[in-house]
Amino acid sequence: MFVVFGGLFFLLIARFLSIQITGQVEGRPLAAMAASKYARENILKAERGEIVDRNGELIASDTLSYRLFAVISEKATPKGSKTLYHVVDYEKTAEVLSNYIPMKQEEILQRFQNAASKETVPWQIEFGKAGNGINHETMEKIRKAIKRENLTGINFMEEKKRLYPNGKFASYLIGFAMREKQPDGTYQTVGKMGLEKTFDKQLSGVDGKVDFQSDVWGFILPKSDKILSPPQNGNEIHLTLDKTIQNFVEDAMTRVEKEYSPKKMLVIVANPKTGEIYAMSQRPSFHPGTREGLTENWLNEAIETTIEPGSTMKMFTLAAAIEEKKWDPAAKYNSGQYTLHDKTIRDVKRGGWGTITFLEGFQRSSNVSMAYLLEKLGDRKFIEYLKEFGFGEKVGIDLPNEASGFLLDRYPAERLTTSYGQGSTVTTIQMIQAASAIANDGVMMKPYVIDQIIDPNTGKVVQDHTPEQKGKPISKETAKQVREVLASTVTSEVGTGRKFAIPGYDVGGKSGTAEIPNSKGGYMSGDGNYLYSFLGMAPIDDPQLLTYVLVQQPKLEIGELGSDPVSKIFKPVMESSLKYLNIIPENIEKVETFKLGDYVDKEAKPVMDGLTEKEIRPILIGEGGKIEAQYPSEGTKLTKDSLVLLKTSGKTQLPDFTGWSKKMVLSFKQQSGLDIRLNGDGFVTEQSLSPGTVVSENDPLVIMLQSPKEQYERPEPNEEEEEEQIIGG
Repeated sequence: MFVVFGGLFFLLIARFLSIQITGQVEGRPLAAMAASKYARENILKAERGEIVDRNGELIASDTLSYRLFAVISEKATPKGSKTLYHVVDYEKTAEVLSNYIPMKQEEILQRFQNAASKETVPWQIEFGKAGNGINHETMEKIRKAIKRENLTGINFMEEKKRLYPNGKFASYLIGFAMREKQPDGTYQTVGKMGLEKTFDKQLSGVDGKVDFQSDVWGFILPKSDKILSPPQNGNEIHLTLDKTIQNFVEDAMTRVEKEYSPKKMLVIVANPKTGEIYAMSQRPSFHPGTREGLTENWLNEAIETTIEPGSTMKMFTLAAAIEEKKWDPAAKYNSGQYTLHDKTIRDVKRGGWGTITFLEGFQRSSNVSMAYLLEKLGDRKFIEYLKEFGFGEKVGIDLPNEASGFLLDRYPAERLTTSYGQGSTVTTIQMIQAASAIANDGVMMKPYVIDQIIDPNTGKVVQDHTPEQKGKPISKETAKQVREVLASTVTSEVGTGRKFAIPGYDVGGKSGTAEIPNSKGGYMSGDGNYLYSFLGMAPIDDPQLLTYVLVQQPKLEIGELGSDPVSKIFKPVMESSLKYLNIIPENIEKVETFKLGDYVDKEAKPVMDGLTEKEIRPILIGEGGKIEAQYPSEGTKLTKDSLVLLKTSGKTQLPDFTGWSKKMVLSFKQQSGLDIRLNGDGFVTEQSLSPGTVVSENDPLVIMLQSPKEQYERPEPNEEEEEEQIIGG
């Protein structure tokens, strides 16, 4: 016995010496094993980048939400513990939860019972989609109800949810992102559609972590080093969209959708001087937060689908003829029908209007006038011009899956039908790009929707888009002549664009009625089975806005025309947008106006005194001294009582914002750098801090806005409706 125990003792001593000398056990480093045992890591989740409009208004961002789970394993409650940590009363718990999540009581109970009946009972269960994305208010209600009923085992896990505060708002452009379970069991917000998918990598960011050492219970060991790797939040995407103009579009489309139930609608509003897209929407649409209304169609139809444009194409046929000096508006032709080889085309009025001028033919949207014009121009020369206008190839917009369209020019008959918009196909974004040449004195601008991409971690601009010229298919003189003819389609007694006239503004444009291809290779027939459209610009002398509206197969009442639903979108959108952009109506020109000078680097007091004498309202940002910036810019024409923002250094004394337009408040916010939070649209009705309060960048200010209609409908008798200001109000 002495020999056996002595031998074991010497073996044990030898083992200790071996471990001490080599530092290894079974070939594995002992220090590494110890470090692994006590090492801990906490993940610091990165914020998904925000998507904002041109003024910094929120379109999409991360917000805090909660995931519901129920602990059902009895092992969660230590033996002898008076506090229970697992679900005991399945039926009552199911009844309570069914009041707050979209799942029936029977389904919840079944989920409990199925899990409990398994041979190895899981530690916890979840409730799928119904238990995900719960907001703070609902979470608190569930907690209070659980506590009130003395129920146990119900818990919540904090997580991020993608928030879309504007509802149905450019949904097919923005797309959506949603949380998905990853192979490692974690959840990640993933872009599934639109910009959210296209820029998913840039928006996602990189998670950070904290490495530290702890004891077996998870408590940090004294004097242990913590290694912090901060999260890198996702990039911010700044769009060219203007939230206010986009809302004008959404509201108008919603009204027309209710009244006419069209199969499809599409609207684009752009700045023809720069190519910036101010608004882009389509119907049917959906709420990106809930996906309510989302169909099997996931395409952004302005970019990814093609159409036969119909008579809106005639403005480019006209432009080519004027550029080639083949246009004589006073020359006459015989309307009604035209035959080329074995193909005969007809005007919408099959008997025609007799012998009329080419100008009247264009105003009446005569197909036959295009045919005779094509004879003078030359059909191959015409196709060359269409290619110069960008048709037949992608515009290169910063969005995926762009279609190119197709120009039919194999046969003379195909070139003939293309002259009035039938046969050849285009995208709506191509039409916007091409029309920008007419609106912008011959210079064609490339459309774009991404203004900037900014890294919020460093403030560095990762991507910066600037206006880009795509060519000059026509001269300035030609563009001016085309605009004059387009204006006459709206003002002429025989013009097809009369319904698109806007009081106070000179509008020019071209309506279209295109046939819709059917599955048999022909075209649909019957009342309303057309694609109705209008491509217009205003003010016609110097267009600031370009708007394209398409409405497919609306349900028209007897006596109604396809132009009715189109005009009910175009007119309110264009008129509201022009006023929002402070573009003075023509009839206001008769009122005395004041042209702003350049006040930068000048002393504020004499400038303010001078503006006050002209009955202009100067608003000082800062404490006075030299002016660092101004809004509006030099050369802007203002009417009486308009606002002018003058930025100086120092703290700012708040003005009375009552009656200010949203655009002017946003300009004040940008110039001052103050934390101003806007609620609503339209004009200011309330502000959280009193006028005259001196504030800094750390003092939040909440401003309430309402549309004139909302203000008018408020139950306040004896209150006179205030007149809207065109500039600065």
